[in-house]
Amino acid sequence: MSYDDDLDAAGLLCPLPVLKARKRLAGLAKGQVLRVRADDPAAVVDIPHFCSEAGHLLLEQDLEQEPQIYLIRKGG
Repeated sequence: MSYDDDLDAAGLLCPLPVLKARKRLAGLAKGQVLRVRADDPAAVVDIPHFCSEAGHLLLEQDLEQEPQIYLIRKGG
């Protein structure tokens, strides 16, 4: 799947991957997609929860990759 922006959050611990994703999404237009790469074990819970709470759509998550890959479509 294609994406509009990429955030490498590998090596960052909670809550930094979510905080950086929030900041990066703020600069995107509604409907654009952000790819997040994270290896924090808490990201498996934190990123889907953040998307749900903030009104973004988690399009895909690949937990088999290292780092994990998350595709987030910005909500409005």
